[in-house]
Amino acid sequence: MLQETTAAAGGNNAAQALNNMGFEHLISEMTATPGSYVVSWVVLITLLIMSALAWYWTIINFIKSMRLKGQAERVTGSFWDTANAQDAIRLMEEQPRNEPFSKIALDAAQAAAHHQRSEGSKLAESLNRSEFVDRALRQAVTRESSKLQAGMTVLATVGATAPFVGLLGTVWGIYGALIRIGATGQASIDAVAGPVGEALIMTALGLFVAIPAVLAYNFFNRTNSATNAKFDTFAHDLHDFFATGSRVR
Repeated sequence: MLQETTAAAGGNNAAQALNNMGFEHLISEMTATPGSYVVSWVVLITLLIMSALAWYWTIINFIKSMRLKGQAERVTGSFWDTANAQDAIRLMEEQPRNEPFSKIALDAAQAAAHHQRSEGSKLAESLNRSEFVDRALRQAVTRESSKLQAGMTVLATVGATAPFVGLLGTVWGIYGALIRIGATGQASIDAVAGPVGEALIMTALGLFVAIPAVLAYNFFNRTNSATNAKFDTFAHDLHDFFATGSRVR
């Protein structure tokens, strides 16, 4: 009979311990006694903010990368397929403001036109047409490439720091569990499971925030590299076109 009672008590303790290790129990404990969970609240809110920022920039950059992928061939192909330079420039001016390839072409065209108007001046004497167009193209490519980096710092920061933020919650939770054990003198499974489970949940949350951010950063880093290569190729062709009057193939 005594063994049955002990087994039943052990089963109840195990069931209670399992219930105390859930996320729902963590939130209820944090809501019931917020003063005792200041660090946990700070960690949780920080992770939520980091996750929101990471997903925001993931969605924004995904939409931007898909748009650029479709625009690259269309805009560059339209420029080279146009019969004359004036019509090509007019076509570039009709492109959306956030379209980068047309802006690179317009900067090259404006540089070539400005150098032509300055013939006989000190500008034309110090820089020839090729050098002046090359300088404008470098600035344009650098400007458009920097726009691709929007949100990348946030993704890298979230991916690198979110696990440590979650780990802070874990360390603090285990520290609180040890203090509770020392104060009550109870080290049973139902007394320990709650604080330890809450601590481990923080680590899991940190990983759930960090992993998508790291994957998104790697994906966009690769797509940005491919887009920058397209910028460089288009800029080289533009340089040949505006410096010599024809595209070098």
